Amino acid sequence: MTERSAGRSRRAVVIPASMVLTAALAFLPGSASAAPAEVAGTTAAAATTAKTASGEKLSYVVNVRPGQASSSAMKKAISKAGGAIVKAYDQIGVIVVHSGDAYFAEKIRKVRGVDSAGATRTAPLPAQGTTDTGAPTLLTAEQAKAAARQADGDEDPLQPLQWDLPAIKADKAHEKSLGSDRVTVAVIDTGVDDTHPDIAPNFDRKASVNCVTGKANTADGAWRPSAQESPHGTHVAGEIAAAKNGVGVTGVAPGVKVSGIKVSTEAGFFYTEAVVCGFIWAAEHGVEVTNNSYYTDPWYFNCSDDPDQKALVEAITRATRYAERKGAVNVAAAGNENYDLAADSITDPVSPNDTTPVEREIDPSECFDIPTQLPGVVTVSATGAKGLKSSFSNHGLGVVDIAAPGGDSTAYQPPAPPATSGLILGPLPGGGYGYMAGTSMASPHVAGVAALIKSTHPKASPKVVKALLKKQADDMACQDPYDIDGDGQADAVCEGGTRYNGFYGAGMADALDAVKK
Repeated sequence: MTERSAGRSRRAVVIPASMVLTAALAFLPGSASAAPAEVAGTTAAAATTAKTASGEKLSYVVNVRPGQASSSAMKKAISKAGGAIVKAYDQIGVIVVHSGDAYFAEKIRKVRGVDSAGATRTAPLPAQGTTDTGAPTLLTAEQAKAAARQADGDEDPLQPLQWDLPAIKADKAHEKSLGSDRVTVAVIDTGVDDTHPDIAPNFDRKASVNCVTGKANTADGAWRPSAQESPHGTHVAGEIAAAKNGVGVTGVAPGVKVSGIKVSTEAGFFYTEAVVCGFIWAAEHGVEVTNNSYYTDPWYFNCSDDPDQKALVEAITRATRYAERKGAVNVAAAGNENYDLAADSITDPVSPNDTTPVEREIDPSECFDIPTQLPGVVTVSATGAKGLKSSFSNHGLGVVDIAAPGGDSTAYQPPAPPATSGLILGPLPGGGYGYMAGTSMASPHVAGVAALIKSTHPKASPKVVKALLKKQADDMACQDPYDIDGDGQADAVCEGGTRYNGFYGAGMADALDAVKK
């Protein structure tokens, strides 16, 4: 998943013009049917961080030794350099700072005890707005009723449309276990509508928060998206843990808890300070699994030879490692550009996405999609209804850990009846349901399977859960050639063997094995 619009969450799938994917479909009771729209990728680029004019505030992260973030000396140094502390995460030595001094980062990097520092954005506060692509297309109530007539006595009404559940044997797993309500999966995303009837029964309020500013906002409902914001996080939450309650759809782990950690701005940007806050919140509130279907803005890839980008990688690396040390398995989407993340070079045309992108060539072994490519994070590629790599899914030998259903164009990978769409069905804010596609949709399937493993083995460490995810995965062989659109030209190259390769990692996630002792 998600797909990708002007960067941000992997909500709007980016695919070449020859491989256009139909837009998301949504169901709202009593609504009329609209013609499907098309989701196209954005083309833009990336440059070095520009200096802001004097007085225009930017947000920064300052990385120091753990335990030194709140020291009086560091506070004085930040103030002297022209910064104001928003939040100090002493556990990992990351400080969120606002400053209108264009040279703040250069000044603070010279301070003794500062490991790295950098601007988290190129647009001044507040972030500039952009428009999402791919508005949902509504289904009629009659179409939903037709699906419900296909459901057997044990299925939720829309489950016949969820081809993705049998693809990972989740339907068979549910005969043995729905997962434990002692396990919580945190959806670090655009916000979750906990009032949705398929999410409300399993929502964990105490583990939910709004982290958009880099500082936790615990006001009731602060984790919810507004009507103008993306439905992405709600859809993801439902894929993981939609209750098996005779309503709508069924999640991969319908007995576990799910929380909402909102980290995206109203414009849809996922900035470093918010993501750091999200991981720390999850770590401090007993979350067992985090799902991360986004990349951290404004850089699709963060390069170690750029001092700003290097600091962002360091801050989020510290946050993910801290969450894992506290017991969380971190799962992330691989991305939707059909990139080979193990290639020698990739063209990044969308960075920085909050001001003016400038095309650049990057080495993905030196420039990282975060949190996707960080050590210890489970990286998930997407498959379609025919079990092949989704046309848009990023891949890469040694980068992708595991695969799961993320959907694809129905023209490329049509599902078996009674399912009708090759995309993934899930809840939308306001009580609706709709189709979306992307590695953003694949990642929550793996997060759900990880939650089932943790339910079955409650004392298992994150290391053990991750090992079981890979060991239990079903082997998937490469396709040679991989010609998803049937035009006679290979659309990607898969490296590796049947047991481990660049398209599918260790293979397809297996929910049935996850519930076996």
